[in-house]
Formats: sequence, C-alpha cells, structure tokens
Amino acid sequence: MPDKEKEAIRSQQQKRKRINRIKNGIILTIASWMLVSITVIIILVVQVIGLNHSVRKLKSNVASIEGVDSEISSEEEEKYANVVTGVDTEDNMYTEGDTQKVYLTFETVPSENTNAILDVLAEYNIKATFFVCGDDSEEAKAIYKRIVEEGHTLGMNSYVNDFSQIYQSIENFSEDFHQIQDYLREVTGVTSVYYRFPGGTFNQVSDVNFAEFVHVLNQEEITYFDWNVDAGDSGNSYTVDDVVLNVTQGVANYKTSVVRLHDSESRGTTVEALGTLIETLQDSGVELLPIDDSTYKVQYIKAESVE
Repeated sequence: MPDKEKEAIRSQQQKRKRINRIKNGIILTIASWMLVSITVIIILVVQVIGLNHSVRKLKSNVASIEGVDSEISSEEEEKYANVVTGVDTEDNMYTEGDTQKVYLTFETVPSENTNAILDVLAEYNIKATFFVCGDDSEEAKAIYKRIVEEGHTLGMNSYVNDFSQIYQSIENFSEDFHQIQDYLREVTGVTSVYYRFPGGTFNQVSDVNFAEFVHVLNQEEITYFDWNVDAGDSGNSYTVDDVVLNVTQGVANYKTSVVRLHDSESRGTTVEALGTLIETLQDSGVELLPIDDSTYKVQYIKAESVE
C-alpha cells in the first residue's frame, strides 16, 4: 500500500477518534448537568415542603397570639384612655401684655464645657437648670456641687444616659432613677425632685408606654419637664446665630418657655452663644429663672392625667 494511502487512513482514524472524544465529552457534560439539575430540584422541593410546614405552624401560632395581643391592647387603651398629651397648650400661649418667663435648661451634663457655661451664667447673674447624668469622677462631683452652690436648679437626666438600657423596662427605668437621685444626694446633699426624660416623653425608643414611666415618677413625687423651645444645638452643624434665632423665635410664642440646650464636649458653640442669647432675651423683657415648684409644667404627657 502506498505511503500516501496509509497516511490518509491514519488521518481518518485520528479524526474519528477526535470526533468520538468530543461526542463523549458532550454526553458526559449533558449527563452531569442533568444530574446536578435533578439534585437541585430535589433539594428545592424538600425546602419548599419544609417552608410550607413552617408557614402553617407560624399561622397557627399567630392566630393563637392575636387573641392575647388584642386583649393586652384593649387593657392598655382602657388604662391610658384619660392620658392627656400635647406641649402647646392653649393656657400657655402668649398674648400681648402677658409676662413671659424663660427657663434655660441644660442636659447631658457634666462635660468639659459645664464650668464655662456656669462662668457665663455667673457673669450675667442668671440662674438656670441643669439636668445631669451620672459621673463619678472628681471633676464631675465638683461640678454638681458648684451647680448647687451657685443657686442653680439641680435636675436629673438619668444615670447612664443609655436609651436602650433605661427604657427597656419599668424596672430598669426605676433602678436608673434611684441611682442618679441617690448619687446626687450623696455628692451634694440635695435630693433632686426634677427630672427630664432622655429624649423627652415624645420619643419613640421604647416598647413600653411612656405613661408607665411617668407613673413611676408620680409615685416618687418627682416633677418632670419636657421643653417647648429647642435651641437646635443637638447636631454638629449649627452657629451662634442659629441658637439665638431658634430660642428667641420659640420664646415669642409662650408665656412660659422651657428652653432645651445641650452641654457636652462638642457643644462649644452653645457656650459661645450663651452670652448673646442672655442679652437678647433680657432686651426683650422676659424673666430668666431656674425651675422650681412654681414653674408651669411643660410636659408632653401631662403627669396629672396619669394615674
């Protein structure tokens, strides 16, 4: 057989082998894909069956719980049916000729700025109210004492200032309240009877009805204060003019204004604004006073309506 014919035969044989290898590869790939697909389908079917079972179980549980939730909601509605809410009450709205009283209040005290705030107040001979948090450092103890010694009102703003902890339960709230009151009595000799809820009574951070916390304070014969004028100094981007404008515009609406200001390490602008704010308010003819037992109660949840 000529060499050319032999070469042609070998070439054809190699070609057939390549074709067979390609066919086998394709068949193997298709078979593998089908096996994987069948496996995935089986797994999905099993999961769907399991999910359907879980859904049926959850529906059953929800059905049984809804009756309890409905009962609880009904009890709460009845319990708090007479609770009155609202800061802007008609009897406190300013009309021409009314005497206007303004209470400057500082919260989240003490901080590195507290002494500077006290220095400004001393310069203008103005008394204010400080709702303080717990701090067992010697510097903080000196600040608590200075607040009292210089004639300002010492109020409470919780010990730990941690919303998630304080408002987790009535027990947590009560424990924190007693901790800050007892601590301030130990340090200053004063039993504070004024309180400000961290975030105010209109915040939505707790699953517990806030009237329950107000009830705790009522039992302890503690008066709490929200605010009806906010200086707008809780953020990081504000100016001296912002503070003065926010307060003066707010004060114009009320006979009694409880002004919320902040005292913390990042509130240097509030300290800068304080002197200008005091002068502006004095020029407008308002009285600047510390909170006491005669102060009109600015409260979102009216404590007297909580049994």
